[in-house]
Amino acid sequence: MISAFIAVAVLLVAAILLLAVRRRAERDIAISARSARITGSMPVASTGAPDAPSTLAAAEAVGAAMIQAGYSVETVQDVLGDIARVNNLPESEVLVFPNALLVSARGSGQHRTGAVTSADGQLLFSQINEVQQTVDAARTGVLDPRSTIERIARIRDMTPTYGRVVRVVGYGFLSAALSVLLGASWTGVWLAAALGLLTGAALMLSERLPQRYGALITVSIAFLVALVVFLLLRAGWGSGILAALLAPLVVLLPGALLTTAVLELSTGHMISGAGRAAAGAMQLVLLSAGIVTAGAVVGVPDFDFSEHPEMLGQVAPWIAVAVYGVAISVHRCAPPRIVPWILLVLYVAYAAQVLADLVLGGVLSAFVGALCVTPVTALVARQPSGPAALVSFTPAFWLLVPGALGLVGVADVLGGDAAASASLVATVSTMVAIALGVLAGSSLSNRMRRPAL
Repeated sequence: MISAFIAVAVLLVAAILLLAVRRRAERDIAISARSARITGSMPVASTGAPDAPSTLAAAEAVGAAMIQAGYSVETVQDVLGDIARVNNLPESEVLVFPNALLVSARGSGQHRTGAVTSADGQLLFSQINEVQQTVDAARTGVLDPRSTIERIARIRDMTPTYGRVVRVVGYGFLSAALSVLLGASWTGVWLAAALGLLTGAALMLSERLPQRYGALITVSIAFLVALVVFLLLRAGWGSGILAALLAPLVVLLPGALLTTAVLELSTGHMISGAGRAAAGAMQLVLLSAGIVTAGAVVGVPDFDFSEHPEMLGQVAPWIAVAVYGVAISVHRCAPPRIVPWILLVLYVAYAAQVLADLVLGGVLSAFVGALCVTPVTALVARQPSGPAALVSFTPAFWLLVPGALGLVGVADVLGGDAAASASLVATVSTMVAIALGVLAGSSLSNRMRRPAL
């Protein structure tokens, strides 16, 4: 009951804050795009002669950066179409895939075609924020093609806001905070923090390795985390540490990938949607393989995995949300000025899900949370100091996705629990519910030209 009162209070405070800052909101993306200007940049002349080669190069640079950031193919297509039109090449066509794109710049008797693949790895929050500003500037004509290409190159060369050691420590706090939200005991929280440090260090190492080693790293992380937790469970540490199996791995779950896949499939992008769905399923298989292998090596203790230990009080999860928000901002190198906005979005997401869970249950609460948080990210993105919608949406998404249910289902399979299949079905249902919530909420955020995905 206390948690419900806190949730209501959080939503009221968030609504008041959003109403209080609405006058500062930049309704036209051309206004916010001005911050993307660089020395020597020139706006595109609406009556100027089109330059197909330069426009093609700019579209390729922007498209590759957006794909690497994690935007859906529909969003990328819309942006590249706007860039072509503002550069007086309205007949241009774009074909986007999850890791590549094909651009045909056509108009006024000119025709240039090019293909490009996206780079390996993920962009940091600071880079995604700059990419969004560049996108706004390029699609509105504030930046000419040459300046757009130069700015994207600068973004790729950006120095991370925080060093590797600080980012690893941030991941440790992130893991500890998620364990509180998953119902860990104090012992489980400390264990989750330690395993989070191990996982964070492994992720930092993976950034330096070729992408082909990604699968091995994922399996190894899942195996080591599960091995430690299962050994301690057999030593009698109690089920309160079970959350330490889930918390370090939640960020590795392909929730956003699967949600984007559902969105793309529902909007007719069958090739991209199917590709993302297959990649997400493979990521789940790799995580499951690591856990199953650890269980086979040391054995899984014989007790009911569906039992939830007593949480650390009803206020603890609300404190954990703040810790999680700061920790994920540090780990993913968000600029300090946007951290308060990220926290606002996180609290709205968690509060909406808590209240919806009381009325509708777990699966539908995820739908309501996604439905509420998607337009809020767009409203926050309209503020002069606000982050790109994708930047604030990504941390909130990891709060909404109870992907831990999927891993608990794997553990139940190891223990012979007949409810494992129901747990896995609930996980898939929740993924679909979140995707539908994002799809419904995007009807508003897309109208503001600030898409969350």
